[in-house]
Amino acid sequence: MRPHHFILSLLLAVGSTAASGDEVQMPPAEPEAMSAQPAPQMELPLRGMKMQQVEARYGAPQEKIPAVGKPPISRWIYADYTVYFEGQYVIHTVSRRK
Repeated sequence: MRPHHFILSLLLAVGSTAASGDEVQMPPAEPEAMSAQPAPQMELPLRGMKMQQVEARYGAPQEKIPAVGKPPISRWIYADYTVYFEGQYVIHTVSRRK
């Protein structure tokens, strides 16, 4: 067998192996899960909002944790979520699980 025939045969064998794979089937969904309504999304402070805007729109937090580090990161604790600020601006809001 010539070298280029051997390489071609090898490539065809590898290609046919890669093309075949296992078939994965998902179990059928439970009827209750299909009819359940998704939980309503609560409106949270958005990235880029200023502290003044957050307090005006969402009210005073339960607790204000002072800034630490460089850049200064502070957080405000609300009943259902925590808002993280860099300086005066929201960088992230994390919702609490219930």
